[in-house]
Amino acid sequence: MRDDLLAKRAELLDELGLLEAPPGERGEIAFGKRVGEGTAMAVDRLSQVAVHDKLQVMMADVERALAKLDEGSYGTCDACGGPVGEGRLEVLPWATLCVEDATRR
Repeated sequence: MRDDLLAKRAELLDELGLLEAPPGERGEIAFGKRVGEGTAMAVDRLSQVAVHDKLQVMMADVERALAKLDEGSYGTCDACGGPVGEGRLEVLPWATLCVEDATRR
């Protein structure tokens, strides 16, 4: 399990690194009434920010799951203390909440 979590953490770090890299040379960008290059770039950037935020949440979950492995509480819900569930952990090894508590998140 630890290897899977470490691999996921490395993957997330790579993705976050790409999103956090400064944008390349864009030249003159004009924003007007019509959807143009500047508007499209702004919309794209907003989408990237949303993806970045989701990746940061996932990274926190991966880090927490690794900590739970170290402390011996992996597989127990951080909110209610009940089991996270084997099926859930197979799909999301970084899950730190049971399904019921995860839906409240």
